[in-house]
Amino acid sequence: MVAETPSRQAWIMLGGAFLAFTVGASVMHSYTVFLLAFVADFGWTRAESSLAYSVGQLVGGASSPLIGGLVDRIGARRCVLLGGCLLALGLLGSAFADALWQVVFLYGVVMTVGANCLGLLVFVPLISRLFVRRRGMAVSVLQSANAFGRALSAPSSQMLIAGLGWRGAYLAAAAAMAALVLPMAAIFRRDPPVAASATGPGAAAARQWTLAEAMRTRAFWLLFLVYMFTSIGSFLVSLHQIAFAVDVGFDPLYAAGVLGMGSFLAFPGVIVTGTLSDYIGREASALLAYGISIIGVICALFITASDQHLLLWLHGCFFGLTWGARGPAITAKTADLFPGPRLGTILGVITIGSGLGAAIGSWAAGFIFDVTSSYRTAFLLSIAAYVAGSGAFWALRTPRR
Repeated sequence: MVAETPSRQAWIMLGGAFLAFTVGASVMHSYTVFLLAFVADFGWTRAESSLAYSVGQLVGGASSPLIGGLVDRIGARRCVLLGGCLLALGLLGSAFADALWQVVFLYGVVMTVGANCLGLLVFVPLISRLFVRRRGMAVSVLQSANAFGRALSAPSSQMLIAGLGWRGAYLAAAAAMAALVLPMAAIFRRDPPVAASATGPGAAAARQWTLAEAMRTRAFWLLFLVYMFTSIGSFLVSLHQIAFAVDVGFDPLYAAGVLGMGSFLAFPGVIVTGTLSDYIGREASALLAYGISIIGVICALFITASDQHLLLWLHGCFFGLTWGARGPAITAKTADLFPGPRLGTILGVITIGSGLGAAIGSWAAGFIFDVTSSYRTAFLLSIAAYVAGSGAFWALRTPRR
């Protein structure tokens, strides 16, 4: 059954996907706050404390083809059930962890696979079919959940840790996740009518791509590089933002609040840039987001003392505004280029680049700090990675006839 415009049930599913993705993202991004608690409690170095996060990014990338293929076979509802259960188990186990390998396994493997089942790989194939004419807008709303979850995670996790300790905070999060699993999965119990195709960048092509066919194209590997360089640029900064601010001399709760408020700007930022991509093109929208992110990183380079509140706010706002803002344009571009029933599998393989880049960026920032006692080199490399990502994405543009 085909509908000319997205149905009411399609909008409900978009809302449900946003909720599920927000929950998963907030759990995973909270590690940036727990990192300092691990350093204080266990005496780990920054590189050691970053290991679980880096492993998580590698596992996230490596498991992406499996999750993409899984959602093509069993649907979003069962993936959400699986993901919610894995996250609840991972959070519960983390509350009793007392060794580095346990944190690495629980966060880097169990929770990462769970979050993947509540993320883009599961929902983009569904949403891109339901909102063909407004694909950029719909994907941007979905992807803004990542930014919204990130914004919620820093201040809420900091308050939970301050009040309950980091073990108590994990227990509270596990209980909340267990309570949310079934309601989230129930939203996806049936598929709504699929929106009809339209002319324009969101139009469905007649060709139904397979993974093997997609991998033989130049566009596939350019998208892989875009995901990788973008993640390197983002995670050279994001995981260590609070640690950087605290090292400079800012109060931890104040720093979490400032960076959390900045991250809230990503909610409208992602939606605006994603919607713009329907009108000005995916490439132009992404380049705008890259430029704003670079400005945010430059602001951090100039922070040298705890009285530079304005620079901290500017860094938080500019970097936060475009956190994930390139995602809708990149993801929508993938759906534009490789439509069909195997989109989840194709997107899953391309997303390996994102996991690889995030692992490199998050671990490298901690290693650079351990060697140089500064994040300056990491921030400079972040800018270079953003420039490389923007170049690769611009190469995907379709020349005007």
